[in-house]
Amino acid sequence: MLFAKLLRAGIRQGRLAVIDHRGHREEFGSGSPAVALRLHDPKLGWQLGLNPWLRVGEAYMDGSLTIEEGTLYDFIEIAMKNTQGLTSLRWQKAFSILNRLLRWWHQHNPIGTAQQNVAHHYDLSRKLFELFLDESMQYSCAYFPTPGTALADAQQAKMRHIASKLILKPGQKVLDIGCGWGGLGIYLAKTVGVEVIGVTLSKEQHEVACARVKAAGLEDQVEFRLQDYRLVPERFDRIVSVGMFEHVGLKHFPEFFAKVEQSLVEGGVALLHAIGRRDGPGHTNPWLRKYIFPGGYSPALSEVLPVVEQTGLWVTDIEILRLHYAETLKAWRENFEANRAEIRALYDERFCRMWEFYLVGSELSFRHDYNMVFQMQLARGIEAVPVTRDYMFDWERAEAARPRAQMVRNSDRAAE
Repeated sequence: MLFAKLLRAGIRQGRLAVIDHRGHREEFGSGSPAVALRLHDPKLGWQLGLNPWLRVGEAYMDGSLTIEEGTLYDFIEIAMKNTQGLTSLRWQKAFSILNRLLRWWHQHNPIGTAQQNVAHHYDLSRKLFELFLDESMQYSCAYFPTPGTALADAQQAKMRHIASKLILKPGQKVLDIGCGWGGLGIYLAKTVGVEVIGVTLSKEQHEVACARVKAAGLEDQVEFRLQDYRLVPERFDRIVSVGMFEHVGLKHFPEFFAKVEQSLVEGGVALLHAIGRRDGPGHTNPWLRKYIFPGGYSPALSEVLPVVEQTGLWVTDIEILRLHYAETLKAWRENFEANRAEIRALYDERFCRMWEFYLVGSELSFRHDYNMVFQMQLARGIEAVPVTRDYMFDWERAEAARPRAQMVRNSDRAAE
């Protein structure tokens, strides 16, 4: 079968056994981890061999591919470690070229279509997200100062890390492009005393974010809008965007950065936090594009920087976060599995397998494949930020120490 031919050519690290619908078993590779797959449909051998990047995930979702030995994590880890070999055959190279040629269409996100694509993922039940995210409802890469940092603390550290690069002052106006459930905007308003306008295309996120603002008593400081960022008329001292740029699409990059430049006042600063790829321009995995993030694409920096250069904005800092997202996804995956029964009750087992495949695959793509996160600081003016980076570390450390210092003072008063 074609799948066997693909595995025979591609699997070198780890051992993968395949049991076809007749019970015939064939093994590929050697060492660990070791996994055995069972194919329940006679057509799968050809389908998986022809287009594994789409059909493996679909077969796992519908149960026509099951894992007899090992785990899904082990299986995807073997695939990730052997990507180069698996993509080396002629027909796989042809599929890759075709996907590259079609990516402009796949990433077509004009106003209207962008909202439909966002709704596909982010307008799922808010209960789903509550069951695997931390209490701040941060659905983007956390920041782990130490390996043992808990997820909730790592998400607070992420917001603190971002705030340090924005060089905020009380009373400044901040635009949050892709504000999610409002956690970052509320954090910035509470911590620094800025005024925040956040925009999202998700009705669910907008509803939750507005409720959280009201509960925090920040209606005079924070406003969340159900609005495309391209339609925001105001100008701002600061702009931040976390986990939204992946939904922009390559063909819309000039539009995005032109809007950032137009919306910043002179001397303004922006911070872009996004998933990127270390291996140069590519295309979105077909399964991920179809089932999880339609219209999405994580770009190489070589695709981003030339567009920024056309705007006149200064790129004043770039930081690459490597394994932070792998650890974030691991925590989400563990939370998801711990609450799987409740999630199954919300949807069904096929949905659970789909999201399991998504979370496991995403985690391993940061551990073994090409994914990383970049934080890019942009400025409108050569003197908009200090000439050394010390200000970031000084503010971040002072802010991290502030709650502990306040607790000590409160404890001292109680002792008196």
